[in-house]
Amino acid sequence: CWGLLLHQPCSVPAISRQAQTTKKIFISWLLFLSLPDCPPLGLESLRVDDSQIQASSYQRSGLGPHRGRLNIQSGIEDGDLYDGAWCAEYKDQHQWLQVDAIYHTLFTGVILQGRNSIWSWDWVHTYKVQLSNDSVNWETCMNGTEEAIFEGNQNPETPVLGRLPVPTVARFIRINPQTWYFNGTICLRAEIMGCRVDDPTDIYASERELGSKDDLDFRHHNYKEMRKLMKSVTEECPDITHVYTIGKSYMGFKLYVMVISDNPSKHELGEPEFRYVAGMHGNEVLGRELVLNLMQYLCREYKKGNQRVVRLVTETRIHLLPSMNPDGYEDAYVKGSELAGWADGRYSFEGIDLNHNFPDLNNIMWDAQETAADKSKVSNHYIPIPEYYTKEDAMVAPETRAVISWMQDIPFVLSANLHGGELVVTYPFDCTRDWAPVEDTPTADNAFFRWLATVYASTNLVMANPDRRICHSEDFQSHNNIINGGAWHTVPGSMNDFSYLHTNCFEVTVELSCDKFPHASELPIEWENNKESLLVYMEQVGIKGVIRDKLTKQGIADAVIKVEDHDHDIRSAADGDYWRLLNPGEYKVVVWAEGYFPSMRRCNVGMEPHPTICDFTMTKTPLQRLKEIRAKGGKIPQDLQLRLRALRLRKLRASTKAINRRRESQRLQQARKARSTGAQRA
Repeated sequence: CWGLLLHQPCSVPAISRQAQTTKKIFISWLLFLSLPDCPPLGLESLRVDDSQIQASSYQRSGLGPHRGRLNIQSGIEDGDLYDGAWCAEYKDQHQWLQVDAIYHTLFTGVILQGRNSIWSWDWVHTYKVQLSNDSVNWETCMNGTEEAIFEGNQNPETPVLGRLPVPTVARFIRINPQTWYFNGTICLRAEIMGCRVDDPTDIYASERELGSKDDLDFRHHNYKEMRKLMKSVTEECPDITHVYTIGKSYMGFKLYVMVISDNPSKHELGEPEFRYVAGMHGNEVLGRELVLNLMQYLCREYKKGNQRVVRLVTETRIHLLPSMNPDGYEDAYVKGSELAGWADGRYSFEGIDLNHNFPDLNNIMWDAQETAADKSKVSNHYIPIPEYYTKEDAMVAPETRAVISWMQDIPFVLSANLHGGELVVTYPFDCTRDWAPVEDTPTADNAFFRWLATVYASTNLVMANPDRRICHSEDFQSHNNIINGGAWHTVPGSMNDFSYLHTNCFEVTVELSCDKFPHASELPIEWENNKESLLVYMEQVGIKGVIRDKLTKQGIADAVIKVEDHDHDIRSAADGDYWRLLNPGEYKVVVWAEGYFPSMRRCNVGMEPHPTICDFTMTKTPLQRLKEIRAKGGKIPQDLQLRLRALRLRKLRASTKAINRRRESQRLQQARKARSTGAQRA
């Protein structure tokens, strides 16, 4: 039966049409019952190539068949090359969009969506489905004895699934619109659901199988399943894992974090703190699954003795937050990977976009610089949160407050914020000056941020592929798949900018996939696409060290670390340790701390994958020692008395010299003035 179905065309004269139809229905249902729910062919994920999509007609190239992909987003202007759907040139019932699955496929359904446009409203109300093995002879999908009419859309954005009454094996499928929005035209975006039917005569089938050799839990995890997975990892690797919560969402879901390190429960002197944050937008789910996969991978590879992973775990404290917006995720999860649309679940339960919800410290800093007489005196780091933001009635999501508190509690050094819907890595600043919609807005660490973004993008298997198709309307390959956030679009109140200006932490945003909610069947290959990037990003270095008191050897907290020619400072942590991310090179580093003389060193960052140790010892000023002794009610030592006396004498001499210079300058001015007056009289 399989051979008959796959290799004999529908018009074989030896078999009556009725017998052939009965046989095909029987085999189709047999296949359908033996397989799980069929995945999408990959129009949205770009697994289906443009060459596999054809149409009866199209209005122009920007509305060609290659644009008929589920959730594809248009450019800003109608009439450009990147519009938001396939649109037929003619308004009649003979128009069609055709997909070649390449292999014989058990087709089970069609998902339809209208045109994405801010200017036009176009969608298909009803349609027929036609199937073929050779693209010449077509059979219309039947519902009993009548041609099946499928319900399409009632608006441009909500995806609608139409299930075939009888799942059917074929190679080609056509969507044939019958009715459409009365004030619009025939436009649609689509995804096709189907399972590939293996051909027993294809000896190369196994070589084409895509997936991962890592035995990880490749599926979508709702809140309950996410907790189970995290618990299983801690049970498997109890010595290097620790799970804690940083707060709750509006709906009461806990924001769980897993730490992976050789001493996971506390900060160790000199060990950098790293974080991955996923799920800020609840419907951008790939980051969530990659972070869960990373937990499993680090645990198992550490146990196997993988030296790279062992070094990461022993030298870094890795914090993994898989779901910053669990309320939004649960909303998208219920609808499923193909039916959540482009925006369902993006926002928090309160309707807040969490990536616009952090304090806008950029404009506070820029405004202060514009009004300051001396710009060098304006703080360029640890900018405080404005008072209005801390009030109870401020429109700040509980998820945002929890993450801010987390950032303030732990001295994070490096982070990445995992998003979806594009293939690009963006770096600060995300917010533009003067509210420009698009403008390159670099930080003082622009060179290093570009390096960080390049590290991820160049090792991501999809981003690094020069032959890949653009996701929607922007060609990020022309920028090497990295871009300044403001040069893409302005984002006031982003987590990246806040992290840079309020803490020591450098953070980029990684847009992981064209498809915000990839089907579970695509998760293994997405893991392979991102595995090396996730690992190498955590390995980025600069200088690190401990700032200590010269006499007591105790660490000095809140010391300011200044790097010459880098107008962005950082501060030491509670134990006096610090980390400064820098590109390879030699740097003049000056450390300042209240009550101490400044300390300067030259520190060299090499090409090796480990940080340069650059420790500092600092000497207290005599005045600081005097304050501490007086505070304790103690007697001032003779050596300190002598130093204070000498210090007063130096100050007195300096002030005397200054007064004498000023007096001499005034005397010379008066003499010149007198000579000038005498000359005029003469």
